Amino acid sequence: MIQPAWRTGAALLLAAILCAARSASGLDHLVLNRDGKTLQLDGRSMIVAQDRSCMFQTRDGVIWLAKADEVGELSSDDAPFEPYTSEELAARLLAELPAGFDVYYTADYVVCHNTSRGYALWCGALLERLHSAFTNFWSRKGFELKQPEFPLVACVFADKGSYSRFALPELGEAVNSVVAYYSLRTNRITMYDLSGIESSGGPNSRMNSAAQINRILSRPSAAPMVATIVHEATHQIAFNCGLHQRYSDCPLWFSEGIAMYFETPDLSSSRGWRSIGEINKLRLDQFRNYLKRRPPDSLQRLVTGDNRLRDTATAIDAYAEAWALTYFLLQQRSAAYVQYLQTLSKKAPQFWDTPETRWSDFCDAFGPDVNQLEVEFQRYLSKLH
Repeated sequence: MIQPAWRTGAALLLAAILCAARSASGLDHLVLNRDGKTLQLDGRSMIVAQDRSCMFQTRDGVIWLAKADEVGELSSDDAPFEPYTSEELAARLLAELPAGFDVYYTADYVVCHNTSRGYALWCGALLERLHSAFTNFWSRKGFELKQPEFPLVACVFADKGSYSRFALPELGEAVNSVVAYYSLRTNRITMYDLSGIESSGGPNSRMNSAAQINRILSRPSAAPMVATIVHEATHQIAFNCGLHQRYSDCPLWFSEGIAMYFETPDLSSSRGWRSIGEINKLRLDQFRNYLKRRPPDSLQRLVTGDNRLRDTATAIDAYAEAWALTYFLLQQRSAAYVQYLQTLSKKAPQFWDTPETRWSDFCDAFGPDVNQLEVEFQRYLSKLH
């Protein structure tokens, strides 16, 4: 679940000044006046408009989208912009999160948690295996990934209640139906302990092993929730390894399609990730149901706009179609898919394509004969089981 990208006004779109050159050699300072508070932010200006509204990134990777009347002062000095180290970032996170959190470090992640150490270890291992599988997958496809600039952060709450209270300001009412989410703004994934171990209050709750947790979360009833964690973690990796840029106009069907392609979790092994690209039975069944009433322009509307995925009335069908299209293209048009990915990965933040440009990008990669593509698409999906 990616929160909708914040869109700037015409001044920022038409008269943006890209500040990459200055930020590469200096540290920027923003005085931000918001909600009756004055914040002193150090980082880099990503975009500044003539009306002084700006996109600003702090050293923890958080992106601040400031309206013109919120910008008190914007200055720069000669100190280099350097992301926080994992240890520096962890210290800031512990100050920001509720009391009682601890930190567990992996090669690529900073896992902040107030649940059992065993569950934190389980989450860290799951995330690292996904990260390794993700990077290997795209390297084999010929897409050159980049190393994340910032440490990847996962915040794990002990129970749904504390998670919901923390996430409510960002998710709103959706917090009641979402077990994990990736935030474009903070660049973090946030979740809660799905095993029920911590909330059970047992005397040995902090001694549970990864194997015990695996057994609990391998039950069929837990599969959709674990898949959600994997889905959101895939978004985080994709936005940090160069597949997409945060707040760019990457078509939503594309970013969600990739996350769904990877979301089939592999809990059977402590190494590797053999379930990438497995058929998602739930999505496949939903797409076949949608085919009975699918309009002729469904694919074009999916590619050229995001509304179908954002509208609760159409989201189930749209997500199923996004998975189906992604699965078909990666299996049958892999080289063209990577070409399309190359185009989308270059989309800059806060510049929005017209539906015509989106469609042109798609046809440039997969060919102008969309009718033939539709025939092959439906024929291929009909053979899956």
